[in-house]
Amino acid sequence: MTAPPLGKYLASTGEQSNTQPNYYIDNTQEKRIRDKAVKNLSVFLSESTNVLPKSDMDKLWKGIFYGFWMSDKPLVQQALATELSDLVLSISQTTSALAFLRGFWEMIVREWNGIDRLRIDKYYMLVRRFVNASFRLLVRTEWDTNVVKEYNDMLTTSGGPLCPSDLRVPTGLTYHLADIYVEELDKVLSLSTSPADILPAPLHPLLMPFLSLAAQTPVAVTCKRIQSSLIDPLFSALKTLSDEEQPKSKRARLATTGNQPGLYPCVVINSCYEDPKTEGSIYGHTLRKKLLRLVFEIASQPETRDSNRRKLYASWKDSAEECEEE
Repeated sequence: MTAPPLGKYLASTGEQSNTQPNYYIDNTQEKRIRDKAVKNLSVFLSESTNVLPKSDMDKLWKGIFYGFWMSDKPLVQQALATELSDLVLSISQTTSALAFLRGFWEMIVREWNGIDRLRIDKYYMLVRRFVNASFRLLVRTEWDTNVVKEYNDMLTTSGGPLCPSDLRVPTGLTYHLADIYVEELDKVLSLSTSPADILPAPLHPLLMPFLSLAAQTPVAVTCKRIQSSLIDPLFSALKTLSDEEQPKSKRARLATTGNQPGLYPCVVINSCYEDPKTEGSIYGHTLRKKLLRLVFEIASQPETRDSNRRKLYASWKDSAEECEEE
């Protein structure tokens, strides 16, 4: 399937002829024109049953990137970021939605280092919106094993934001993902009125891209950042609900850990280890112990770097001792 004229319209890089400029999505600040382009793209993507060739997808995302680049005013930027991320869910075919997501991650890795300090905050917001939309897509598939695996692959293979062997990946992007990942998962799980409305989130596969990166990264700071921003806060949150407490309990939902009230409350009450359909929700210490065992196993793998192995073992030991004391 080749890109239609719409794809070329959105993918223009802003080149101008000698006589007349091209007023495309990427070089205009007119909200009306951008809105029309986004709406047309939504229609095109939702009606398409085939995946665009990579060359066309790259052109499409380059156009979208610079369209967002030219957006001004916070409210306009927020609305456009939401509209763009919601395109993921407007695509009925999961395969096509995943291809669109892959195009996003490859684009953001490729273009990240060119974003100036005046624009970086709005791209942080765009990444956050797409992480949220990704989780909503996975929820829509009921955490299908193959879909989760393909999503993890796009994050961890060459060109993905969590690839441990690709030195082109900007560390700032990786750190931002570590900061927001579980938080956005919690927001998606909170969209249900009760835990039964959404199948429990399988934390083992969802955390694997970060755990693998922490084990294999050659950058010591990256391993520490994943521990401090993702692993430690999550383990701390899982201490707030004991195995005896019921998930419907308001007290459980509002549980506190230290000075962090209600940290990831929906993740705490509506998560499992690996298979949501057979395990159901696993609460408190039981899930925490399973995840601690996972950290130990990853630290023990031969491909784990020695310096990272020591950090992961230390993290596992500290959390394991806390479990024994409780």
